[in-house]
Amino acid sequence: MHRRPIRSIPSNRLPRADISPNENSAPKICIIQLPLPGPITKSDLMTPASVPPGVPGSKPKKLLDQTRDVLRLKHYSLRTERSYCDWIERFIRFHRLRHPREMGVTEITQFLTHLARIGNVSAATQNQALSALLFLYQKVLKQEVGWIDQVERAKKPKRIPMVLTRDEVHKIFAHMHGTPRLMAGLLYGSGLRLMECVRLRVKDVDFGYARITVRDGKGAKDRLTMLPVNLAAPLERHLAKVKAQHEQDLDDGFGEVYLPGALACKYESAARSWAWQFVFPSSRISIDPRTGLRRRHHVDENVLQVAVKHAVRASGVHKPATCHTLRHSFATHLLENGYDIRTVQELLGH
Repeated sequence: MHRRPIRSIPSNRLPRADISPNENSAPKICIIQLPLPGPITKSDLMTPASVPPGVPGSKPKKLLDQTRDVLRLKHYSLRTERSYCDWIERFIRFHRLRHPREMGVTEITQFLTHLARIGNVSAATQNQALSALLFLYQKVLKQEVGWIDQVERAKKPKRIPMVLTRDEVHKIFAHMHGTPRLMAGLLYGSGLRLMECVRLRVKDVDFGYARITVRDGKGAKDRLTMLPVNLAAPLERHLAKVKAQHEQDLDDGFGEVYLPGALACKYESAARSWAWQFVFPSSRISIDPRTGLRRRHHVDENVLQVAVKHAVRASGVHKPATCHTLRHSFATHLLENGYDIRTVQELLGH
């Protein structure tokens, strides 16, 4: 019986075993011994690689790169990715570049104690660092963390939210102008969170029904909220300017915007369409940190934060008001107007 010759396989495509191309002999498997975990070099911050070193074409991944892979697989936000990677790196450097596999509850407790005593961090910051380390051990290193109950979480203090009176809100808005005033108006008039306002897209503003659809809010939840009537006309004028800018970007060879998930692959022209553009775009074109593409992203949230801070100072309001204070005031004033608490909770996304 005639047999077709076996095509030779390039060596760089053999991940773990080298199969002999001789058809007259049984396949031979070369067993590769994995290295034992040891100290981490300052430049690598490595964990034992998923592809063993020494195999042609393979390259061990750094620990932080593996952490990013898992975070993106689980669809964590870019902010969470940066925060977790930063805490993991600080934890390793705090213990003089020891490998996390060699450490456990004692070293984690020492690190958290250092943050509390020397760093004087808040309870929320301390718990965020703990969450990052637990993610590393449970999801990245795949270790059984039976000692998780031995790690003590910081107790969060219960704070009373800051609320502005209607008169104080008018004083603050009197010192705001342009786009920051319009954005602040949405925070107060629609109860949006800061990043919900910044990430708002054209398609989610419905002037006919006077409502705004919040996409992928806190907890990855969508919700509907009201569009203040007195902001409809200013918002339409603002969108007319943004559309002219978008058309100019298209003429210049740009005009694309970031799309969540794989929508850019599913709808190839959606990234350049007007409906998907940000309501509050950035003043300049920047490079996407994940894809490396040049596009116009939304405005930086710091623009609104600074504007509100300056307006509070100029207005003479002696309260530590922030952007989130406008959201608190929105809920409080609705309750004072007779709205039931369940309706207010739905508008806030609680």
